[in-house]
Amino acid sequence: MVNEIVQLLLRYGALEFGEFVLASGEKSSYYLDIKKVVTRPEALQLIAALIARRFEFDTVAGVAVGGVPLAVAVSLESKKPFAIVRSQEKGHGKSGRVIGDVSGRRVLLVEDVTTSGGSAIQGIRALREAGGIIDTAVVVVDREAGAVESLGREGVRLEALAKASEILNAGRENSKR
Repeated sequence: MVNEIVQLLLRYGALEFGEFVLASGEKSSYYLDIKKVVTRPEALQLIAALIARRFEFDTVAGVAVGGVPLAVAVSLESKKPFAIVRSQEKGHGKSGRVIGDVSGRRVLLVEDVTTSGGSAIQGIRALREAGGIIDTAVVVVDREAGAVESLGREGVRLEALAKASEILNAGRENSKR
């Protein structure tokens, strides 16, 4: 039985083959374009509903850019506040990397895709600096390249709605048909 999220990702063409350089700097023979999926309202709503039902939190947070639509959608679905983690501190207005109140709250970090976990770790650290309590991060797709271990060292459990290996296997099966 193929995972519902895997089917959704394949249906909207998230899996592409070629030569790609990932945000982590790694080279890959495939790319998972999750943004292609989460920009579709019906797909974003399904993903948000799964996250809102499965996880306990007071506030949901997303790292800009990929995690923001997920955080907003999960917030709407759960009726709980959201926060945005900027990729870097801005040099004007109010300082800080976190938009939204996370102080003393259990925060669920959401991301579209993770490889090594670098962006999630930056988000976790920024949320903690802002007073957030975070022990779980949810990613739509884990590329299975060390993020589970990296986040574990930060005391955070990474939960993936789908894994790259599942998507690749299902994509190969679909191409045989």
